[in-house]
This record gives sequence, C-alpha cells and structure tokens, in this order.
Amino acid sequence: MAASGRTPAEVTELAARFGTPLYLYDGDVLTAQFRGLRDRLDPAIDIYYSLKANPNVSVCGLLHTLGAKAEVSSLTELRTALTARVAPQDILFLGPGKSREEIVECLTQGVRAIICESFGELELIDDVARDLGTTAKVVLRVNPSFTVKGSGLTMGGKPRQFGIDEAQLLADPTLASRFGAVALMGVQAYMGTRILTEETIVENTRRIFDLAERVAAFLGFDLELVDVGGGLGVAYFERERDLDVEVLTETLNPVIAAFAAAHPGTSLAMELGRYLVATCGTYVTRVRFVKESMDERFAVADGGTNHHMAAVGIGSFVKRNFPMRLVNRVSLAENVPWNVTGPLCTPNDTIGKAVALPEDLVPGDLVAVDRSGAYGVTASPVHFLSHGYPAEVLLHGDEALLVRRRDRVEDLLGPQVFHDLSAEVSRPEPASPVSL
Repeated sequence: MAASGRTPAEVTELAARFGTPLYLYDGDVLTAQFRGLRDRLDPAIDIYYSLKANPNVSVCGLLHTLGAKAEVSSLTELRTALTARVAPQDILFLGPGKSREEIVECLTQGVRAIICESFGELELIDDVARDLGTTAKVVLRVNPSFTVKGSGLTMGGKPRQFGIDEAQLLADPTLASRFGAVALMGVQAYMGTRILTEETIVENTRRIFDLAERVAAFLGFDLELVDVGGGLGVAYFERERDLDVEVLTETLNPVIAAFAAAHPGTSLAMELGRYLVATCGTYVTRVRFVKESMDERFAVADGGTNHHMAAVGIGSFVKRNFPMRLVNRVSLAENVPWNVTGPLCTPNDTIGKAVALPEDLVPGDLVAVDRSGAYGVTASPVHFLSHGYPAEVLLHGDEALLVRRRDRVEDLLGPQVFHDLSAEVSRPEPASPVSL
C-alpha cells in the first residue's frame, strides 16, 4: 500500500513547523486519485464528492477545481460546498434526518435535488416548498429488496433508516401526484461502502439502473437523475488490494453507456468520498512517553482516537491496524510489537495494537498513520478531554497550506456560557419551624 507521496524528511519538517498532532493532505496524491478514475470513467456519469468523508473546505475546493460536484448531508456541509465555489445546481443534499432549516436552505439556494429518505420527509419538503411558493426537485432514495455482497458496510437491502423500501414505493401508485409542491425527478440507491471487488460495483450499478427504471415507470415521473451511490473502497489492511481502475471501467463503462443511450435526458451521478481522499491523508502524532506493562510495549502519543477513531474500528472498519511507520529518523533496530495510544483517559484510546515499529522507539519520535484522509478527524470524538481539533495542512505543489488551525483553549471555551451559581449554593437554608 502506497503512503502519501511526501518523504519522511518532509513529514518531519512539516510536523516541526505546524506542530503535532497533525493531518497532512497531499494534493498531488488527491489529484492523481481523482484523475485516475475520472479520465477512465464514462463521461456520461458525474462524480459527486461526499463531504462526509472529509469536510475540509480546501479539500472540497481542490476536488471541485478538478471537476467534482458535491454531495452534502448537513447545513454546514452545504455552506462548505458553496464556500468552495461549488454551484448550487452541482450539489445534492441527502441524509435520513433533515431539518426544516436545511430544506429551506436547499430550496432557497436552488440545489440540484433533495434526496428524500422517508414519506414523512416528503411531506415536510412539500410543506416547506408551499410556504416558499416554489417546487422542490426531489430524488427518491430507495432501499432495494436486493442486497449486495462484498461491501464493508451494507447500507441497503435490509431494514435500514436509509431510504424508502422498494416494496412500499411500488405499492403506492399515487405518490407522485399527492404532493403538489414536489417534483419527483430521480432515484438514488446506495448499497454499501468499502467495496473492493470490481464485479460488485458493476453489478450494483446495473441493478440500480434497473431499479430506477421500474420505480419511475410505476410512479409515472421522468428520470432526470439517477444516482448509483458509489461505495468504492481503498485497501487499509493486510491481504486487501486496491481496486484496479482499468479493470473496473472496462466492465462498468458499457453498463453506463447503454443506460445513457436509452435515457439521453437523464443525468447520472456517482458519490465518492473515501475513494477520493483516503490515500492522500497522513495523521502524524508524536510519542510523549514509552513504557512497558505486563510485557507489552506502549508508545503514548499526543494524539489518538480523539482524532482518528477510524483506526480502531468505527463503522465499516474491523479492528486491524492502519499502515503506520516511524518517519522522523531511520532506525536499524528490530521491529517489535508496540501499542500506540493517545492522551485520553480510556483504554479504548489505542490507534494501533501490536504495531511493528522499531524496538528503540523513544519520546519525540513521530509515528505516521497512512491512508488517513477519510473519516479521520470528522468521525472522531475530538472534544473528549477537550483537546479539540488538530491542525490540518494541504500540500499543494511546493506549498504547505494551513487549511485548519489547531483548536485553542479559547476556541473550546468560547461557545460555553458560565453562570455563577455560588450565591445560590451559599444561601442559608430557611430555619425549620419550632415544634411545641
């Protein structure tokens, strides 16, 4: 598995300049990953960057300059995409628990479509659109009756909070006509994530196209957009391999081309998050102490699961180590098992269990966790023990750009409101009545 394209000496210099813990995002690796797929994928399908994987505005901005559109799932993600200069018509908004405020913003901004995930949400969208005097463009997220094998995390085909069951939609022929302020215009299905077999992605796409045709025909609306989800994975662990883009597109492109030819007025979308950004990221943490406990070695570092919960098994991950390495020096010592832990007061704060690192690991050494560009800080309890966010740096050509500064104490205390209750606490208790 390839690491970020920067040398250990460069990583060490950046850690000295920006401090640790630190996330580094290599723009060259990010660009190569995007273009490696985009240049081979049938041009009929657009790539939408899923901000949930890494919501940094500069990461989103770089991908947008390369040609990516945006898929968002919160008001802040929507504003992030807009700040990154993604046009509203190039944004899809999804998520199972949308608020009225989010729907208002979508309709006011004029996003490409709201991806609806329940009948109750459809009623809310219709209500908001009526209040605004507009018509909401809505794509139905369908929970298909079929499942997919080969996914690290299954997202459809079973009882799920995501989407509307296919059987429920195909039992309601009047759905498209019941909501006067809603224009149904597409179908989306997302079957799973971390898919590492090309055949699974192709079969997924074929079946979603078929599903979209059936749902649109039954409900009687024109297919303006079909979103095939995505779920393309990257290899993290031993005995895993990255997708072969040549093999994938060789079999996927004919499926896309055939559907596009049959539906010339239909836009096609693929959502990609992890696949685009995972390989460009490196999490750098500095060893503060080394110790032994009951014959096991521990390297206690300045950052851990508060910044990189994915490394210990969250969501689609199983508990295996991400690729880790010593970067600040060359050691000739034998590699031995080390438990790499962070600063939190919990035994769960272990980002690497029995990691092969040099026996002579010492305080001050830098440990880099590779392939950390997706679901790192964004899926971690960054406020546990009030350590806050680490710095984030985007490497763009010869420049190292600070794209998020490290949280300061003032940043964490600022939103809190202190009420001095000492007067209440010290007030004397009223005297008890005297019994006669």
